[in-house]
Amino acid sequence: MVSAAPVGMVAVLARNWWAVALRGAFAILFGILSFAWPEITVLVLVTLFAAWALIDGILLLMAAWRRAELGGRWWPLVLEGLVGIAVAAVTLLWPDITALALLYVIGAWAILTGIIEIVAAVAMRRVIDNELWLGLAGLASIGFGLIVWIFPGAGAVGIV
Repeated sequence: MVSAAPVGMVAVLARNWWAVALRGAFAILFGILSFAWPEITVLVLVTLFAAWALIDGILLLMAAWRRAELGGRWWPLVLEGLVGIAVAAVTLLWPDITALALLYVIGAWAILTGIIEIVAAVAMRRVIDNELWLGLAGLASIGFGLIVWIFPGAGAVGIV
């Protein structure tokens, strides 16, 4: 049950459901392509990852803009969107990076995104139901990022 939600935030979420679905669709596409072509070169994987991170970051900035128009809390979305765009830029500026470097970039992004998701879950606990799932997704993202950093070999196998 949603309790005392600012009408603006609920309206933004309802009106922009497609952006969340599009983010998820691109994440699934990235995963399917990685599964379907495990022999693809690191350059292709880097390019696919950069495209996904860029699109994800842009969609998050769009969602933040709409939330700000209605007076809602927008800064977590801006922060997460900027992190995604920065990760895409770093990845595209140095396309010849090694798989190990890409792993550390992906791990850092997962950790930062996870922290932002946990903060968002705490901030929205009175606005949405089941915010625990958002917090758990953030915790899983942090865990994934740490595993990638601590065990880069296993992280490479897991990502590819």
